[in-house]
Amino acid sequence: MKIGIRAHDLKVNTSEELAALARHFEFDYLQLVLNKAFGINIEELSPFNIEKLLEPFQKQKVKIALLGSYFNPVHSDLVFRNNNIARFKKHLEFSKFFGTPYVGTETGSYQDSPWTYHPRNHLEESYLEVREIIRDLVGYAEMVDACVLIEGAYNHLIYNPELLKRLVDEIPSQNLRVIIDLYNYLNINNYQNQREIFKTAIELLKDKITVIHLKDFIVSEGTLKQVGLGQGLMDYPYLIRTIKENIPDAVLVFEGVTGDDIKTSREYVKELEANI
Repeated sequence: MKIGIRAHDLKVNTSEELAALARHFEFDYLQLVLNKAFGINIEELSPFNIEKLLEPFQKQKVKIALLGSYFNPVHSDLVFRNNNIARFKKHLEFSKFFGTPYVGTETGSYQDSPWTYHPRNHLEESYLEVREIIRDLVGYAEMVDACVLIEGAYNHLIYNPELLKRLVDEIPSQNLRVIIDLYNYLNINNYQNQREIFKTAIELLKDKITVIHLKDFIVSEGTLKQVGLGQGLMDYPYLIRTIKENIPDAVLVFEGVTGDDIKTSREYVKELEANI
């Protein structure tokens, strides 16, 4: 299986340290958010800078699975929103220099920051608004031979796998694919239905899935709280089996797994890989 981690969850500052630590934990892939991993913005880079930045990863045989350029597409400040759209397009333009066509984002919230639930998020008119913003991004991706990855979440505008399926059907393009993060779709009322939700996502979207985010959780004081993989209620034997059977080429990215949990989570997934 193709296993990776968000680069900034490793919490080091240089590409040399990052590549070495990824290899130490046997991660072959990284989800790279430049400003969080290195404190630099895409606008500061040139193809030459990027080539130098990537040399340690090439030596350690660690690939960039995708660039993260996450932003709120429906932020109320139009100047701020448009600046982030321009930055996302710059990531699309430069993604090839990182050895990947993929740039990811979520679909945002009318709650500007943090992107928590807002009653408008689940309205039809809201879906139509974010669809047109994504359509514009996909059109640019087609021009520069890159690919937009869209990640849904219950609190956001694309709030379930069915709506994500509608989105990719209504923007029919090879330059639009998806990230599945099961935890993002769960809440205190539906977490016990995690198998059914994941099964639906795979059945509807398996031809479009490029990345799966791996998280785990417990229930604490009436809410879901993230923990290391294998420490919570996520049914990982079922998830890994389903992934192996249906989308074996997807890149599985540890997200929000940090500190000592990285080692135990990696060992847990490795054991599941071997035994399922």
